[in-house]
Amino acid sequence: MNPQNEKSPLTLALPKGRLFDQAREFFAERNLTFKFEKRKLIAHDETGLLKIFLVKNADLPTYVNHGIAGLGICGGDVLYEAGIRFFKLMKFEFGKTSMCLAARKGYERPDSIRSVNVATKFPRFARDYFYSKGVPIQLIKLNGSVELAPILGLAPYIVDLVETGSTLKAHNLEVIDTLVDIDVHLIANPSYYKLNYRRINRFLELLREKPDNTVAKE
Repeated sequence: MNPQNEKSPLTLALPKGRLFDQAREFFAERNLTFKFEKRKLIAHDETGLLKIFLVKNADLPTYVNHGIAGLGICGGDVLYEAGIRFFKLMKFEFGKTSMCLAARKGYERPDSIRSVNVATKFPRFARDYFYSKGVPIQLIKLNGSVELAPILGLAPYIVDLVETGSTLKAHNLEVIDTLVDIDVHLIANPSYYKLNYRRINRFLELLREKPDNTVAKE
């Protein structure tokens, strides 16, 4: 990995979806504006500071790990599941959620030697949680709407991200336990940071500045 010169942009991966919209607004408040043209997955901010890649949320750690993007904005849930070492440079106030154990109303937290079926998009979280409780589990990996698992009889318990709890309530489910609160981080490939730390630290100073409330939001 070669160091970038002062004129080349820092490379940053952003995740598609909700976090992208929140990150773009956060950047715009600090006069870092960018726009992805239709069907384009690469963009530059108007100052020329950043070259930005739009990637699938679960793939973001891979792009940063391989140095395709030196920096990335990613939730702690994805980082934990990836199991890859990064430098965490900054924690954001937006995008906070919780990783929770949920089930149909009336269910209690499983506490027995019998194996429990658990559906989740986050197998590492689920496995580590139940192992710490001494409860054996059978993991069912899903990629879509995990809330359907208890309703359709696939598994009585789910481990999933919960923000407001409205989706759980809509399906007559409730949180039984909170595994951990999830924050969103600016991460860096360790080698990339060491080669570009001066420019990255200046970028961090910019991000930590108070928002410019005169910037119009889209």
